[in-house]
Amino acid sequence: MTANTAKVAKAKPLTDAPRTVVIVAYEGCQSLDVTGPWEVFSKANGFCKAAGRTMPYRLLLASPEGGPMTSNSGLQIGPTTALSALRGEIDTVLVVGGNDAVLEQPGSVPKLIPWLQRRAPLVRRMGSVCTGAFALAAAGLFDGRRATTHWQYCERLKQMFPAVLLEPDAIYVADPPFYSSAGITAAIDLSLALVEADLGQALALQVARNLVLYLRRPGGQSQYSAGLQAQTQASSKSGKVGQRLGELLSWMAEHPAEDLSIAVLALRVHMSERHFARLFLSETGQTPARFVEALRLDRAKSHLEQTSWPLARVAQRAGFGSVDSLQRSLKRHNGITPEEYRGRFSGVGARSRVGVWALTVRD
Repeated sequence: MTANTAKVAKAKPLTDAPRTVVIVAYEGCQSLDVTGPWEVFSKANGFCKAAGRTMPYRLLLASPEGGPMTSNSGLQIGPTTALSALRGEIDTVLVVGGNDAVLEQPGSVPKLIPWLQRRAPLVRRMGSVCTGAFALAAAGLFDGRRATTHWQYCERLKQMFPAVLLEPDAIYVADPPFYSSAGITAAIDLSLALVEADLGQALALQVARNLVLYLRRPGGQSQYSAGLQAQTQASSKSGKVGQRLGELLSWMAEHPAEDLSIAVLALRVHMSERHFARLFLSETGQTPARFVEALRLDRAKSHLEQTSWPLARVAQRAGFGSVDSLQRSLKRHNGITPEEYRGRFSGVGARSRVGVWALTVRD
């Protein structure tokens, strides 16, 4: 099961008293990390109020010191409530991402980590938005648990906190009572899932429609191209070997349907197969076979999104050779069939997002 399709634990029926949702920001945070989840919970309140129901959430914006915050884009956010001034029961805590210095040196926000450690046993759920995962990881809350973060920081999180069971390709991860989301807008996906767990699919669907969003992004899409990641890593290497490998990766990306076996690739760069395989793994962080599959899957997805070709042609052009191979790869990595992927992400036939919402309801 892909992490972002994991079930978010169902909440007990909401009482008449609103549940407090605290979004924790800090100087240099990412503004969309704050406003995205805030809008989701706020819209849920609005729809409940319009239906004559008690508004389910009490939203609070907090920060370690309180007062106004300046986001990393220069946008002023606030005022915020100091963490030490928060009173009463808290239901949900979401820590936003942003400032690299804050995230990589948790001691630079000395009040945040201890507060998270104290509050974690007392709240129903606690989560991170984007690189906010570094704060929860520094607090030890993700130790032995599945989590994700922005793709660009996954390797860094893994190095700094090896006890975290990192899932780099997930949109969001639910490992109750802790939750984490990928880059920026993925926090909206997580927030919608939390609202759906609390209030049901119908209400969450209303919120998604109002914000012109998918209720849930199906299929567990990777956050970024594995092929692009490998090319980026290889291009950062110096010397003739790094240059040769970078050129080879570019050629592979342009020719996914060619014979990309280790024997052929090693011959192109004038290396023995064994040496080539070792070098490829050390320079890119993945085996040649894994890279080739990711490359071909990226190309197949592009064909499914942009063309109405039959699956046999898609598989052939992407280098899979057969529809069965394509189906197995897409199912293994994304949890859906090629037909389902095309139905949900293709622009062919001018499918509207209203159609996607309807599909979500039927599912």
